[in-house]
Amino acid sequence: MKPLAHLEHLDKHLVDELAQVARESVREELREQTRKQRRKAALYAASGALALYAGAALALAVGLALALGLPDWAAALITAVILGALACVLRGMARPSRPGREHAAGVATGGDDARRTAAGAVGGMPYPPVPPAPPGGTAAPGTVPPRPAAAPEVPHREV
Repeated sequence: MKPLAHLEHLDKHLVDELAQVARESVREELREQTRKQRRKAALYAASGALALYAGAALALAVGLALALGLPDWAAALITAVILGALACVLRGMARPSRPGREHAAGVATGGDDARRTAAGAVGGMPYPPVPPAPPGGTAAPGTVPPRPAAAPEVPHREV
């Protein structure tokens, strides 16, 4: 029997206990963080709902003000047009686009044209050019070196 054999059980017990303490402290810290984040998310949700109702009340007030001098259907139509225009402006602010030469010419950008426009701003290429040979004159890993033209011991395959 080894002289320290009886201490192995104590070491395992100590390691298990330390692991348990570490797990509990991490769990408690994560609980605290998620509590704070849940509170923040609830406040943002309530803020968004109140902003939606405020916008609806404003639209109603505009419609009622227009209804004083116009027929009801015309006031509702004008209010809808105003809200639609505001929605388009806000959408444009959310996705800003830099007008390029295609935009000035009246050509719609999309797909490959958009990539070419973005590449034109960087230097005319959609990605950096690849050099013809790797630096240092050595072959890149994974490339197959060319076969010698006249090697009698190497069988030739016709492709």
